[in-house]
Amino acid sequence: MKIGIGNDHAAVVMKNEIAAYLEELGYEVADYGTDSETSCSYAEYGEKVARAVAAKDVDLGILICGTGVGISLAANKVKGIRAAVCSEPCTARLSRQHNNANVLAFGARIIGIETAKEIVKAWLDAEFEGGRHQTRVDMIMAIEER
Repeated sequence: MKIGIGNDHAAVVMKNEIAAYLEELGYEVADYGTDSETSCSYAEYGEKVARAVAAKDVDLGILICGTGVGISLAANKVKGIRAAVCSEPCTARLSRQHNNANVLAFGARIIGIETAKEIVKAWLDAEFEGGRHQTRVDMIMAIEER
């Protein structure tokens, strides 16, 4: 499985650590983020990863900025993307199981690296449950068509 990862200047260190962690877990990583701590726009990197997920260039995406909010908002503007900001593992797991989230976001200024790894692991280990949740995901995706 190939994971696209993106970040802004606030999350360079965390992005590199998460990318290495993903590789340890056996995932292929495509890096769409910046390696510079010079101020830049999270929107650019949120869109890059989201477009890669939507185009199926990668299977899933992980986004990191200061809070995870701005970069996820940018990603969610891309058709087909369901980006969830998660600051703990339970929400990450449920975002996959119930919402079929295809992009995970979190904040380098909000959580530490060990919590980030727990969130990533919980999210990647979870599977979409379908059923009643599929109906709700379909409703969310229909909003894009209106």
